[in-house]
Amino acid sequence: MVLATAIVVLLLGLCLLGGGAWLAWLGGSWYYLIAGLGFLATAALLAKRRRAALWVYALVVAGSLAWALWEVGLDWWQLAPRGDVIALLGLWLLMPWVAGRLRRSAEAPKPSAVSPAGLPLSLAVLASVAVGGYALATGNWGIQGRLPARHDGQALDAGVAPGDWPDYGRTAGGSRYSPLDQITPANVAELQKAWEYHTGDLRGPGDPVETTYEVTPIEIDDTLYLCTPHDIAIALDPVTGKERWRFDPKIEKNGDRQHQTCRGVSYWRSPGVAEGQACRDRIFLPTSDARLIALDAASGQPCPGFGEGGTVNLWAHMPNEQAGFYYSTSPPVVAEGLVVIGGAVNDNVSVHEPSGAIRAYDAETGKLVWNFDAGRPDRTEPLTGDETYTANSPNSWSMLSVDPDLGLVYAPMGNAPPDQFGGDRTPETERFSSSVVALDLETGQVRWVFQTVHHDLWDMDVPAQPQLVDLQRDGRSVPALVQPTKQGEIFVLDRRTGKPLLPVSEEPAPQGAAKGDHAAPTQPVSAISFRPPPLTGRDMWGLTPFDQLACRIAFRRLRYDGRYTPPSTRGSLIYPGNFGAFNWGGVAVDPVRQVIVGMPVQFAFTSRLVPRADDTTNYVSDGKPGLNENYGAPYAADMGPFTSPLGLRVPCHAPPWGTVAGIDLETGEVAWQHRNGTIRDLAPLPLPFGLGVPSLGGPVITAGGLAFASGTLDYYLRAYDVTDGRVLWKARLPAGGQTTPMSYRARDGRQYVLTVAGGHGSTHTKAGDAVIAYALPAS
Repeated sequence: MVLATAIVVLLLGLCLLGGGAWLAWLGGSWYYLIAGLGFLATAALLAKRRRAALWVYALVVAGSLAWALWEVGLDWWQLAPRGDVIALLGLWLLMPWVAGRLRRSAEAPKPSAVSPAGLPLSLAVLASVAVGGYALATGNWGIQGRLPARHDGQALDAGVAPGDWPDYGRTAGGSRYSPLDQITPANVAELQKAWEYHTGDLRGPGDPVETTYEVTPIEIDDTLYLCTPHDIAIALDPVTGKERWRFDPKIEKNGDRQHQTCRGVSYWRSPGVAEGQACRDRIFLPTSDARLIALDAASGQPCPGFGEGGTVNLWAHMPNEQAGFYYSTSPPVVAEGLVVIGGAVNDNVSVHEPSGAIRAYDAETGKLVWNFDAGRPDRTEPLTGDETYTANSPNSWSMLSVDPDLGLVYAPMGNAPPDQFGGDRTPETERFSSSVVALDLETGQVRWVFQTVHHDLWDMDVPAQPQLVDLQRDGRSVPALVQPTKQGEIFVLDRRTGKPLLPVSEEPAPQGAAKGDHAAPTQPVSAISFRPPPLTGRDMWGLTPFDQLACRIAFRRLRYDGRYTPPSTRGSLIYPGNFGAFNWGGVAVDPVRQVIVGMPVQFAFTSRLVPRADDTTNYVSDGKPGLNENYGAPYAADMGPFTSPLGLRVPCHAPPWGTVAGIDLETGEVAWQHRNGTIRDLAPLPLPFGLGVPSLGGPVITAGGLAFASGTLDYYLRAYDVTDGRVLWKARLPAGGQTTPMSYRARDGRQYVLTVAGGHGSTHTKAGDAVIAYALPAS
């Protein structure tokens, strides 16, 4: 047993020595090299059955503990991987079948006795366990505060019944705030499942990897409406979950699509159709084969007076038409008789993508009224004949918002492909990339532009719906827009002018872009910012010292100059990555309390530019459609999450990777921020450790003082106390819940909270098709 132990210690020591020498050569910590020498000395003494092995290893354990405390203090989740294997091995060496068979230089071993030479090692191991236990018991990461209880604001929900949820974000301004207050912190523990419905639409052969449920249903006039990943529209009874109708547009499967999802449908009541007639109330369904379909809300049948047989072809006037390369994944916004819709293109396949044009159609007839083309922003009148929109222009793939009183539509804009190389962009695409654009609702003309990232080289699309709220300032109400971004900023703008209401500064950004490109000298930073602290070697993480060492080496080999490090042929670390601090899930705004609840993510990605020799070879993908190949550009882009080089699905930097936070809109201060979610559904074993995991999908807030969210990568719907962020209730979901919940009051008088558990292909959460509603017990 002693010889076998010596061999194990020798192998571990060689790993530490070799990796530690490499890390030291790269300019990193010398600890691993020194620890490796300690392991080798221990192994040599074990092979000679010398008790001195215990003394040497005691120094390794004690030195490792001291080093770990110096690097990370009493952070349990960073202490544990630094010392877990080392302490356990020390415990093993103290066992009678090892320590009892060791001797001094000349004496014979005494198999039944444990030598006093083990006392220093025993003390070192006990100290490690004690420090770890204390860190685990007292660790309190985050900000422990409270949001104010003031109620001096007013919701922008004129014309919306309090119990309804008729838009993706409940209102056209997208606050995701419900005035319902039946469910409160005092009774939320009694919440129980009211019903569960299964759509029958599941990911299957021929589907893209990112076939996902991201839908938030809407509810109006005693009916729920939703869509599935394959764009099947469904109407449900809000009390029982019973299906009332379904419409299947017969989407052909196409593996060339990057995304196969539907985030929601939109509702509109036609003033030109008499009550009781078909298509007075309409559901607008966007599809992944580039159609916009108007359905009768009562029957689910297409409205024949809209477009051709109820359908508008969104490929009209599009350049570079190719099936699967243009689609609409988000519900349109409807106001003043117009249905306004954007669209998505496959990211970074080539420099010959379709256009990112935004179009407004007559909600009654489907006739094109205006179009906004970022390549020709002043030409908003409908195109005619064989005219086409500007190819490769920034698109608006997320949800739009509208303020009918100001007559403005607000569009979150993506980047002009390719995302990681901007050397060939035009002045027009530079102006509108990664920005919020206010368009005149009647004409489509640009009223203002606010850019959130200059010369975007990181795929930092503006991902979330702009959220409209009236802020109280010096006794007056100021119309504001709240815009969360992938890079962690939350900009608060005057929605009339686009001017910041909370301070925005320009800060120097890293330089040194790839050949043929440049980096912007500065980048905007908001008063509300969830930009993570810059990473260092001590922030690298793993399950053991060995994969942590591998991550430290990987970190040192990458280029990293902080946030906005340009992509490079060497490989750059992008933190936060293009998954975003915030993505399409965005945040929720309580307009009455004037507060925000968000779920920022801190997760790094890598970005390596691969020089292209031609316009056809695949360098970073297999087969079609060639995502991130950037055919026609100088470089392909090899991107991915920054995870363990040892093949483990473990982030290379320390947790938390996902948090939940409450922000005071008056001051811009983060009042509280906590780790959010467990690794139960990420680890090989269902361990309920609350490290804080990424979330995809956003929260909603109710007037009862609760926020609800289900987007974490563990399968739960949670209720948070808006005041201090505590989790007051949670329900286990049958699959990943990467959606945004909603809340409504049904005809039985009860308030319901509804979420969809269908999983997400990109996050590898379990797939499903469940729509689940929760309510307090019926009285």
